[in-house]
Amino acid sequence: MNTHIKLEPLWKKHLIDEFSQDYMTSLRSFLQAEKQQQKIIYPPAKQWFSALNTTPFNQVKVVILGQDPYHGENQAHGLCFSVPPTTKIPPSLINIYKELQSDLNIPPAQHGCLIHWAKQGVLLLNSVLTVEQGLAASHQNKGWERFTDAIITQINAYTEHTVFILWGGYAQKKGANIDTNKHLIIKAPHPSPLSVYRGFFGGRYFSHANAYLKQYGKTPIDWELPDLNTAIKEYKQTQNTH
Repeated sequence: MNTHIKLEPLWKKHLIDEFSQDYMTSLRSFLQAEKQQQKIIYPPAKQWFSALNTTPFNQVKVVILGQDPYHGENQAHGLCFSVPPTTKIPPSLINIYKELQSDLNIPPAQHGCLIHWAKQGVLLLNSVLTVEQGLAASHQNKGWERFTDAIITQINAYTEHTVFILWGGYAQKKGANIDTNKHLIIKAPHPSPLSVYRGFFGGRYFSHANAYLKQYGKTPIDWELPDLNTAIKEYKQTQNTH
């Protein structure tokens, strides 16, 4: 966690106290030690906070919670479920696209880059923000969970009528303290091939989220992703600004 890492100003204001906590000092030491041992960490350091930098605090409308970053080469870029536009679409995201098609009749995108959602107020937040190459869950219980809990706490307390989409038991547990009088919680099984047939399909998450946003005077999300060339452009722009 280098001091030069940029954080969107409003997020910084809401999270500044976290950076001086003991758990964050331990997390920083752990990540530095991993680097000294020449371990490859995904995503690259400049993308650790991409979810926050692409979706500023005052623009959050929908939160989708993931667990860990992808641990393969050229996959993780700081937004849960998303991959760079020229990377093969992961299985969970293929299932999300299938549900999007049956819900809103939006044909599956030809890429897996979700920046278009993030720029409209969909916070694509993993619970753990880093992972060692090829080792799933290798950075769990090192401190990231406390940091992302703090993010959820701030959204819960300081926003109104936010939609939380919690796919899978892990996300549901993490979202257990969200105030259901102020926010909408949508729960379902995880879209991964291991659990998708336990009831993920048919949940109509995207139309439910938009109906709720409209009910409270917010602009609905345009869930249709742009074509590949536009996605590549958007991805390059975020690389330059974060």
